[in-house]
Amino acid sequence: MFPMQRAIALAESALGTTSPNPAVGAVVVKDGVIIGQGFTLPPGQRHAEIGAMQQAGDMARGATLYTTLEPCCHFGRTPPCTQAIIAAGIKQVYVAVIDPNPKVAGKGLTELENAGILVVHDESESAAQLYEGFAKHINTGMPFVIAKFAMSMDGKIATRTGDSKWVTGPESRNLVQQMRRESDAIMVGVNTVLADDPQLTVRDEAGQPLARQPLRVVLDSHCRTPPTAKMLQEPGQTLIFTSAEASPDRMEALKATGADVIPTNLRANKRVDSGLALAEIGSRGVVNLLVEGGGMVLGSLFDAGLVDKVRAFIAPVIIGGAEAASPVAGHGVQKMSDAWRLQRTKLEPIGIDWLITGYPDKGN
Repeated sequence: MFPMQRAIALAESALGTTSPNPAVGAVVVKDGVIIGQGFTLPPGQRHAEIGAMQQAGDMARGATLYTTLEPCCHFGRTPPCTQAIIAAGIKQVYVAVIDPNPKVAGKGLTELENAGILVVHDESESAAQLYEGFAKHINTGMPFVIAKFAMSMDGKIATRTGDSKWVTGPESRNLVQQMRRESDAIMVGVNTVLADDPQLTVRDEAGQPLARQPLRVVLDSHCRTPPTAKMLQEPGQTLIFTSAEASPDRMEALKATGADVIPTNLRANKRVDSGLALAEIGSRGVVNLLVEGGGMVLGSLFDAGLVDKVRAFIAPVIIGGAEAASPVAGHGVQKMSDAWRLQRTKLEPIGIDWLITGYPDKGN
């Protein structure tokens, strides 16, 4: 494995554990051999470059550093990585992505060059995808919204009776666990809670919940989430957005389970303002948000132009039924020319299913 590919793999292993900081991977190479490697630890702990250089020790002097993101050059919870790189005697630095943080944004590379270090911008699309969420959050304060859904070939997410277990195969469901693990929060609507009673947890191969769980977010206009919901019995935090006019008793019952209940003023359609909800969770350090449905939630996000990325699983089954639900509801568009069209699409087989990934763009 080439050094930068190894650095990217290290960064991927840290996804979901570093927010609001970006997940970075770094390796130190000397005479063609990797002598140190590291990845970003949770906030307040060491950065990837520091870990790699610490592992390399004195051998780092005169070596080459490969890092997925431009080294930081400012004081935050930890000192600047650029100063540590200079002090370690690194002679060359390969960087895959320029840091989108305005406090860095090329300044780190300039500092290294001024210290006599050879800097190479080794641009990588796979590395850039690691930071699409961070780039949005650091510049807008809003989370990067990933719409995930699974549907049949005829566009249904359940039968007309509401049965949805399971539309896709086990390989797709395992990949969803990975998506959750790499996300800071999972969002659903109350109808999904009532219909499926999901746990919304990340689990290991034995089915046991991991120590670190993404924030669970529920949009519940009328505070219908039952205090007995499975997700409220699971480890991790749950955030429920509801109406300021909802029953105080219902809100208190949910708070008694440990849930954080936020009353809001509803929109004219009597639903929670999804934009306000995103702003709130963004302020809580949520960088990557995985939205798992249902149709009304996804529809409201598409209607408001708030979806950044789509990951759609398509199973080779036909469900049928005029009353069977589809993945995206809401108002929708009136003309095909106004439809959301995915750009930079990727199609890949996942077991017996297919996964389409792309970035929505309003029709031109």
